[in-house]
Amino acid sequence: MAEKSQKLQNLTEEEINQRHADKMRKKKAVRDKILATKTDEKGLVIVNTGKGKGKSTAGFGVVFRALGHGMKIGVVQFVKGSWDTGERWVLEKFPEQVTISAMGEGFTWETQDRSRDIAMARSAWEQAKTMILDDETELVLCDELNIALRYDYLPVEEIIEVLKQKPHMKHVIITGRNAKDELIEFADLVTEMEMIKHPFRSGIKAQKGIEF
Repeated sequence: MAEKSQKLQNLTEEEINQRHADKMRKKKAVRDKILATKTDEKGLVIVNTGKGKGKSTAGFGVVFRALGHGMKIGVVQFVKGSWDTGERWVLEKFPEQVTISAMGEGFTWETQDRSRDIAMARSAWEQAKTMILDDETELVLCDELNIALRYDYLPVEEIIEVLKQKPHMKHVIITGRNAKDELIEFADLVTEMEMIKHPFRSGIKAQKGIEF
């Protein structure tokens, strides 16, 4: 490693630039060869899970990207229905493209009413299921559905069965920590957010524009 560093120090700026260009040219050739084999298209089932912050944020990021492409979008919030979120404020300005249903009444430890939580989860899922199976909506975000599955408010087998029936090109995003193993196995794309630091542990409360 030290020898390589010494060789670089002996090169002129022009030689370093040329070496970099050659390296990037080879990398591009490899990348182009790989991309040439990727020809299939299908609607993806995407799962954002893990203990780190950013699961819903990433999901809404895809929603805003799809919005920019003129796609029809459905959003169902399974837990944060009582939150006054910035995402909802923005998306409600595009009623011709976005259907948003905020069904939850808060986290289960806030409601302390299991039967009511189950009823709310069922109602939210029926809304989501309709959009997943219709022929118009192109992207559906099921925000915090994993929370409902974690507490067995809904059977994961039912969710997977509905996902199997979705139109071929429809994308579905499911967020929330503790994703079920069966859902992870079924999904096309799974990302686990890892928490390294969080301001809440330093006594900083949730803040407008960051958490909601």
